[in-house]
Formats: sequence, structure tokens, C-alpha cells
Amino acid sequence: MIYLLEDDDSIRKLVVYALESQGYHALGFDTPERFRKAMEQQIPRLAILDIMLPGEDGISILRSLRDASATAALPVIMLTAKNTEYDRVEGLDAGADDFISKPFGMMELVARVRAVLRRTESRAPSAEYRFGPLYVCPDRHEVEVAGKPVSLTYKEFMLLQLLMENRGLVLKRELLLDRIWGPETERENRTLDVHIRTLRAKLGPAGSFIQTVRGVGYRFTEVVP
Repeated sequence: MIYLLEDDDSIRKLVVYALESQGYHALGFDTPERFRKAMEQQIPRLAILDIMLPGEDGISILRSLRDASATAALPVIMLTAKNTEYDRVEGLDAGADDFISKPFGMMELVARVRAVLRRTESRAPSAEYRFGPLYVCPDRHEVEVAGKPVSLTYKEFMLLQLLMENRGLVLKRELLLDRIWGPETERENRTLDVHIRTLRAKLGPAGSFIQTVRGVGYRFTEVVP
């Protein structure tokens, strides 16, 4: 099941038709209230959210999904007429898995849906991690340092988890950008560096586990020089 929250009737009907023609079961909603009521009945495989909505914007809905344990890992694609870097960064940093700007082709959207589902549904069940004072539980989206809870954004948590799952290995900047922000992210922007800096600061003494490999990328290691 795929849910689409889009207040434009023609776009909503066209997207639902395109998805169902490709074998997906899709439902469209024109208001956040109807979308939330449907979420209470059934959680879909993926949600597509328009940003500009009556009463409540798509970014705030996305944040509420990420804050709820039942939908924290729900794949979400943002659909919007906005096309500025700020809007893209805001949507992705709030936890969106992809970002499509209007106007768009139906086959492009279907391809993006396939790619997001393939990427998210292939993830192996998460384990708990303990490294010195750092404790991380991906399933519960919990992080503690020296027994004290640490609040991370969705993207910060994804970044930390990816580094931990590949601990000891140097992950290139391009790989991190592709996996966390999507393949269309500008390679020259400083989004990754800003997130690494903020993540280290929030982790306090455990922040030194994240090491910079100059000119290449980053790695997670307990061996701190």
C-alpha cells in the first residue's frame, strides 16, 4: 500500500492511477486529517507527501511521522512545487527519503518509488551497538552517551548508524551523500560536513569515534589517536 497526500485533485488522481498501473495499491488523500485517519488504520509501505497543503505543511507531517516509533522508518517521498536548495535540505533533513519537484513525469515518479522501496526494504534488522560510553538502538531510535539520552535528527541518526555498521572502513563522501541524502544531492555543498560536526558535538566524548579521512570521507572507530 502507498499513501499519497496531495490536495490537487488532478495530480492526486493521476499519481494514484500511475502507481496502480504499475501494480502498486495506492490511496490518495486531499487533507492531512484524512491522511492521519488512514495512518491510524493501516501503515503503508511508503508515503508521498506534498509540502504545500491546507492547514498543515508536509514537512510538519513528516516530522510527526519520524517522531512516532511506528512510522519512524516509514519511507517518505516529498512532492512539491518548491525547488530551492533550502526547501530540499529542510525536507531531506526532516527525514525524507527522496524529493521530487513539480512538474514531473509519472514514469519518473514510479521509478523513484521503486528505488526508495528497494533501498529501504532491503535493510537488514538492526542490532544494538555499544562502543565505550556510546549506546545506540536503531529499532527504538535511541542514543545514549554515558547513560544519558542524546537527541539526534533523523539524518544525524542515519549517518551515525551507517558509519557504525561499517566501522573501521573509510566511507567516501559520495557514498554517504548518496545513501543519506539521495543521488541528486550536490556534491560540493557542505551538508555532510555540517551534520558530522553537529553529530560529534551532540555525542560529546563519543564524538571522537567519528574520524575525518582528509580528502576521502569519514570512518567510525573506537581506536582514538
